[in-house]
Amino acid sequence: MCFLHPGLTLLLQATCSNGDGGAVHIPDGYINLITSAGSGAVAAGGLWAALKQTGRRLAEKQIPLAGLTAAFLFALQMLNFPVAAGTSGHLLGGALAAILLGPSMGILVVAVVVIVQALIFADGGVTALGLNVLNMAIVTAPVGWGVFRWLMKVLPKTTASGVGATMVAGWVSMIVSSTVFVIEYAIGGQGGAPLGTVFAAMTGVHALIGIGEGLISAVVVGAVLAVRSDLVLGTADLALSRTATAPSGKAVGGIVAAGLAAALLLVLVVAPMASPAPDGLEFVADDTGFAAAAEEHPVGGPLADYGVAGIENERVGTVVAGAIGVGATFLIGFVLIALIRRRRPA
Repeated sequence: MCFLHPGLTLLLQATCSNGDGGAVHIPDGYINLITSAGSGAVAAGGLWAALKQTGRRLAEKQIPLAGLTAAFLFALQMLNFPVAAGTSGHLLGGALAAILLGPSMGILVVAVVVIVQALIFADGGVTALGLNVLNMAIVTAPVGWGVFRWLMKVLPKTTASGVGATMVAGWVSMIVSSTVFVIEYAIGGQGGAPLGTVFAAMTGVHALIGIGEGLISAVVVGAVLAVRSDLVLGTADLALSRTATAPSGKAVGGIVAAGLAAALLLVLVVAPMASPAPDGLEFVADDTGFAAAAEEHPVGGPLADYGVAGIENERVGTVVAGAIGVGATFLIGFVLIALIRRRRPA
């Protein structure tokens, strides 16, 4: 979160290839409107609960860190990495955000990213927004947190254990998220694909993508533990911190500046090289026959598909769009968490 760790750079260089960034978001049309609306209601309830829980436990210095995490997740989600069988994947980030910030704030941070992607970058459907918030934020953050905390209870209380537990938590969160999509498809899926085929394809390809999710999450958490371990909320009560005092406002400002610089560097250097292969959901939709049910995004806009209208150079357009996304997610995440703290009863 805070610095571009050498291990993260090597991992991304090893997994990226030429093409555009993308995301594993459900487009409009895959799931019918009734199921989408129901999922939206569940997602709204989950976000309300997360808002209330965050307000009870929020510390002032977490406000800029929440904005930073949102911006960093946005940058990481642009980095599609290739996996087997001609498909690609990218970070969901729910487990990572939960381990860094706690499950309730992790939900909110990932939800900010998903909403910005759908409404500004036409990435993920509008009627499917509740589905995507549910699958990518409300499911993954608590699952990742629960797996991480359980493992840290049974493993030695060391940094290496924290890194390993993060990897497992990221992998499990990806599998659970893909399984929830299968449940949604079973309830209201369109396109006529056999449910058993969809289940086998989704869990199979996302088991592979989950390895990348776990690795990237582990490298980021490992980097933060190495630099400022007291900022990892998931290990705050496990005596892993090397610092006896909470970070000062100046220290937090430096961490945020370094983290934003790292996110922008990822957008500048790595995002334009992301894999052009279809992501896991697109691959499964093509393979099982329900891809034709997808509907065109109703909003679109000048930043659709992580390009910029009027900029013909694809690489430059990706970089500019990514930089705008990093700035937007940081500001929205920062303002949202600041408002939650301001409205908290004294």
